[in-house]
Amino acid sequence: MTWDIKYVVLIVGTLAAAFIISAVLRKAIGIFIIKYSKKIKADPTNFSFLKNSISFIVFTGAIIFIFYSIPSFKSFGKALFAGLGIFAAFIGLALQKTFSNLISGIFILMFKPFRIDDTLKFSDDKMGVVEEITLRHTIIRDYENRRIIIPNSVISEEVIVNSNISDVKIRKHIGFSISYDSNIDKAIEIIQDELKKHPFFIDNRTQKDKKSGVSPVVVRVIALSDFSVDLKAYVWTKGTDNAFVLKCDALKSVKERFDREGIEIPFPYRTVVYKRDTKEDSRDPQISS
Repeated sequence: MTWDIKYVVLIVGTLAAAFIISAVLRKAIGIFIIKYSKKIKADPTNFSFLKNSISFIVFTGAIIFIFYSIPSFKSFGKALFAGLGIFAAFIGLALQKTFSNLISGIFILMFKPFRIDDTLKFSDDKMGVVEEITLRHTIIRDYENRRIIIPNSVISEEVIVNSNISDVKIRKHIGFSISYDSNIDKAIEIIQDELKKHPFFIDNRTQKDKKSGVSPVVVRVIALSDFSVDLKAYVWTKGTDNAFVLKCDALKSVKERFDREGIEIPFPYRTVVYKRDTKEDSRDPQISS
């Protein structure tokens, strides 16, 4: 096969152009996602998926252009595509996982069970924030700043808890225990007061609740345990991260208030009984006397 220099230039030029176009488009879409998606109230998930699809689309188009622009490649391409039927089963089997991940990624984009920046809880109590959705996999940043890379076909079949899918507010449950000698009403008042003072607290009452005097922080007795009266507070806040901070701060501030105002936090008492060996006691003259 004799090649003209113009075909070499065409191939090199097309691939170089594809590389430059892909890089420029990815950069432009990345800047758009960061700066403008919130301003125009657009879902960044769509742009992120498009960004990760650009290289594949551009280079596929470049290869097709090369095959159809060079006569020798054009005839070779037709023969190649004609013969693919023989190997279709093997190719389909080899690419089964790839196509499965690709189709699952498209379904994630269409139906949006989660989006970029959503907080997810999935298998084995793993938890993190969706950082990126590519053609093949989803990248989740956990709370130790590690990246969990999950194939799209796998996460599509997972049962996930999405804390942001429709409403970012969540109701956090915080448990407290007091002794049986402590004043329950006073303990409840302290818990409510400390939680309402926290900057992450959200008053989620309806107008009807406010008119009827319902407290914005509900505290209930949930159990009478062996050593304690168990209380649980129900408080609203924005998102999982705020809920964690609110809980930690509340445990500290409520404990300090309990100490100052005489509310005892119980701990179990143990009675230890020592049983002496009667045979040894009988041989000991001091004991037998």
